[in-house]
Amino acid sequence: MKIYNIHQKQKLPISLDDAWDFLCNPRNLSKLTPAEMNMTIISGADRPMYAGQVLQYSVTPLAGIKTKWVSEITQYEHKKYFVDIQLYGPYAFWHHTHFVHEIEGGVEMEDLISYKVPLGILGQIVNPLIVKPKLEATFNYRKEQMEAMFGTYKK
Repeated sequence: MKIYNIHQKQKLPISLDDAWDFLCNPRNLSKLTPAEMNMTIISGADRPMYAGQVLQYSVTPLAGIKTKWVSEITQYEHKKYFVDIQLYGPYAFWHHTHFVHEIEGGVEMEDLISYKVPLGILGQIVNPLIVKPKLEATFNYRKEQMEAMFGTYKK
């Protein structure tokens, strides 16, 4: 079983409270997802985030391939980090830890993503060609959207 990892950091000139409030509102996920992915929340976003929360989305990860994605917030430490895992969806395995650290002049957000593609060896062949570049583009889009909403960190 091959597990792949993505690690990304971003600094923003906003308070820890503002960053945390934004990131922990599941309804904001659609603001951070490229439009072509057609991400729609189906259920679970009617309360503030908590450990045990189950969220259901409809998403098009690749052109023409629409699927449901069900995730659970398995860990949550207020103003520090939270973890979401995929219970059902396009990946054979998905574990995403979101950290938020207060720094001078703002916050540093850090994402640690571990994932496994389905379809065995075929998935491993497709990962560097399609899956990983798509994931990296999605997280780069997220960084761009966060900067557009909150400004660019200057230190």
